[in-house]
Amino acid sequence: MIPIWFKVVAIALLLIGVVSALYMAVVMRRHPPKMAVMQFVWPLCALFAGPLLIWFYRRYAAPGTDEAPFAAKVAKGTLHCGAGCTLADLVSENVAHHFPGVLKLFGLGSLFSQHIFATWVMDYVLALGTGIVFQYFAIVPMRDLSFGNGIVTAAKADFLSLTSWQVGMYGLMGLAHFLLFPAWFGTRVDAGSPIFWAAMQFAMMAGFATAYLPNWMLIRTGVKEEM
Repeated sequence: MIPIWFKVVAIALLLIGVVSALYMAVVMRRHPPKMAVMQFVWPLCALFAGPLLIWFYRRYAAPGTDEAPFAAKVAKGTLHCGAGCTLADLVSENVAHHFPGVLKLFGLGSLFSQHIFATWVMDYVLALGTGIVFQYFAIVPMRDLSFGNGIVTAAKADFLSLTSWQVGMYGLMGLAHFLLFPAWFGTRVDAGSPIFWAAMQFAMMAGFATAYLPNWMLIRTGVKEEM
């Protein structure tokens, strides 16, 4: 049995994320960033990071701020990856919940007996595709690449970054799904519950943590562009 107060807290966390994302969308409309793709990155990442994301933007990315230190540039590059993951996970988790039959295409019944693993495969495929698109529109304008070279370069920049993000995200969600939820509530929680999505907010921050150092390396070596 899930306590009512736990659901209330989860809903509150989600509302804070939504309001923060709407705020950042308005800010992006009023102050379009130099890198056009970032107008999607900031609101998407605000869905899970909320007021922390807003503070970071005001401190290191808003118009009139000083040039950000390298550590903050790495954080922005990591958020760039996280935005693609966020969008992909929103789509794939809802599709898996409402149309579970689609998971057969991702190994359910053949490779996996549990929905969560097939959903993770779908998450990863969609996130990688989305991430490459996000990277394409970040890298190509800076380097003036052809379409083909742009896709290859974007894939190189995104593969390690996105994979390291998903490791953290899947790790925390796996811990919640297999251990925490059954221990706390006596049951597992799926995408139809606000508790699942509140846990996903924390999982996204875990993804940021595991993707930060790989992004530092990718940016330092010039594989990814500074944001």
